[in-house]
Amino acid sequence: MAFEVEGKLHRVFATEQKTATFQAREFVLEVPDGNYPQLIKFQAVQDRCGMLDNFNEGDMVKVSFDLRGREWNGKYLTNLNAWRIEAASSSSNTSSVPADEQFPADPFPDYNDTPPPANTDDLPF
Repeated sequence: MAFEVEGKLHRVFATEQKTATFQAREFVLEVPDGNYPQLIKFQAVQDRCGMLDNFNEGDMVKVSFDLRGREWNGKYLTNLNAWRIEAASSSSNTSSVPADEQFPADPFPDYNDTPPPANTDDLPF
C-alpha cells in the first residue's frame, strides 16, 4: 500500500547497521492535525538511508511510504517504510501564518462599494 504525507522534518537519526547486510535509518515527521500536531516516525532501509542526507531538520518535505506489518513472538509490529522523500511542493502551506488566519483571494473581484438602490422591496406580499 503506497501513501504520501507532507510535513516538517522534525528529527533525523543516524543510520544504524542492524546486521552485516542490513541498515536502517529513522526519521520523524511533524504533521499538522488541528490543535495537536502529530509526530510520526518513519524508517528508510538499505540504499534509501542516504535520501535523508539532502534534507535538514525543519525542512518541509513530502514522504512517499508503504505500510509494513508483521508478527514476531506473539507481538504485532507496524512500520512506515519510506521509499521517497522530496521537498514539499511550493503550493503547500509553508507560510509562517497559521492556516486559520490565511484568507483566500477576493471571491468577488468585480464587487464595488456602491450601495444597493434605496427601493429594493421585491417581496411578493
